[in-house]
Amino acid sequence: MEGVNSSSSISDLDDLARLLDRPRLNIERKRSFDERSFSEMGIFDSVNSPGGRSGWETPASSARNSFEPHPMVAEAWDALRRSLVYFRGQPVGTIAAYDHASEEVLNYDQVFVRDFVPSALAFLMNGEPDIVKNFLLKTIQIQGREKRIDRFKLGEGAMPASFKVIHDPIKKTDTIIADFGESAIGRVAPVDSGFWWIILLRAYTKSTGDTSLAETPECQKGMRLILSLCLSEGFDTFPTLLCADGCSMVDRRMGVYGYPIEIQALFFMALRSAMSMLKHDAEGKEFMERIVKRLHALSFHMRSYFWLDFQQLNDIYRYKTEEYSHTAVNKFNVIPDSIPEWVFDFMPLRGGYFIGNVSPARMDFRWFALGNCVAILASLATPEQSAAIMDLIEERWEELVGEMPVKICHPAIESHEWRIVTGCDPKNTLWSYHNGGSWPVLLWLLTAACIKTGRPQIARRAIDLAEARLLKDGWPEYYDGKSGRFIGKQARKFQTWSIAGYLVAKMLLEDPSHLGMISLEEDKQTKPVIKRSYSWT
Repeated sequence: MEGVNSSSSISDLDDLARLLDRPRLNIERKRSFDERSFSEMGIFDSVNSPGGRSGWETPASSARNSFEPHPMVAEAWDALRRSLVYFRGQPVGTIAAYDHASEEVLNYDQVFVRDFVPSALAFLMNGEPDIVKNFLLKTIQIQGREKRIDRFKLGEGAMPASFKVIHDPIKKTDTIIADFGESAIGRVAPVDSGFWWIILLRAYTKSTGDTSLAETPECQKGMRLILSLCLSEGFDTFPTLLCADGCSMVDRRMGVYGYPIEIQALFFMALRSAMSMLKHDAEGKEFMERIVKRLHALSFHMRSYFWLDFQQLNDIYRYKTEEYSHTAVNKFNVIPDSIPEWVFDFMPLRGGYFIGNVSPARMDFRWFALGNCVAILASLATPEQSAAIMDLIEERWEELVGEMPVKICHPAIESHEWRIVTGCDPKNTLWSYHNGGSWPVLLWLLTAACIKTGRPQIARRAIDLAEARLLKDGWPEYYDGKSGRFIGKQARKFQTWSIAGYLVAKMLLEDPSHLGMISLEEDKQTKPVIKRSYSWT
């Protein structure tokens, strides 16, 4: 990557890979990355270990290596295995949190689809794919159930937010109870669950080399049902997905209704993942044609209208309003006076990001970490945009990472705006929870994005911060404060995805070849034509 001084750090990884006597997998699998793509990027040229796997197997699996893993790794694996959920003797997922000190269980004892993703990746990277296969099959069975909220029937393709296994010791039976949003706060169905399911199915296929699961009639039908929901025609004039507040990781009212970046990035990644797994039969080809058209429109829309850098901010600042006809430059009629003051100081000369939301007369300029990291991994961001996102993280480290990685969004909303946007939510107070809180689970996404853009040193710096606190603090769900210094006021301890996120980040950094299961290279067909800025006169 031009202008990035990371050759020495990559070289260190290569030397380490040669020195380590890696344990072999007890199953055969294909390498989980695209050799050609990585060689084109100019990184990981010597990370060549077919059949090899990460050395973080279980606590002391690296004992024979010349370098000892961080002591937190063993503790993390023990905690992750304690969170396993079994259905009829088979592991089918991990609970959200294993916090015995908490009096209120609420739904933290359930298996959440989005929460299980980092756990699944940890097990895949460790050569334990069975639990992931069980989870994928069980959730696709749940998808087939009739879903009702009050008297309204949900779409057939809707995936559950979570499920719980009920054990009856007397009858010796196991029963699964699923939640499609009817029990959730706000009664909102999870839009992201279906996308994460497709992305995880591809990760399983890439990691194991086993295409038979994705090719089963159940999985093929499941993908088509999910795609039918999000590719259906309606009244929209944009290729982005219209969503309600609380339909993703930000699952409470936070002003992300409309076209949130997190959903659009996951949507893009799920479409591209499905393209690689759908069968080339009559039904599959029909969906592929629809996917190709949507991807082309979606990538252009996101790269053109959601992208913000210094030049684009200056263009918006100079926008004219009330333009009519197809030649309008200010296509969404955004009023320049609505640009918040903070963004002028926040935007560096070098760097950029996908803003939180774009809809008629409204631009949400907030930074959202998950959406931007997924945009890099899915190649929704061009290589230049990906590099700019990483530049921004480096330039605004104190604001976006602080003392505990990673800020879910920036900045926090406060005062009158907080009352209007959140409805006076006592959980999303200033610099807490979804309102500018710091979430350790996002560490794995940041690490993956860093590796893909050739900047592993950023990931190392973030991991070092996490290792200084996470274990000592009992693996909290989130941290509060402008710099993420304090354990969240309502944060659960032993939060499973905080544990799994750390393990995945460590394993990605140790063996970058794992990146292939969660990364997609740029599709040349969706690359936009570079045009001169509208502000050029």
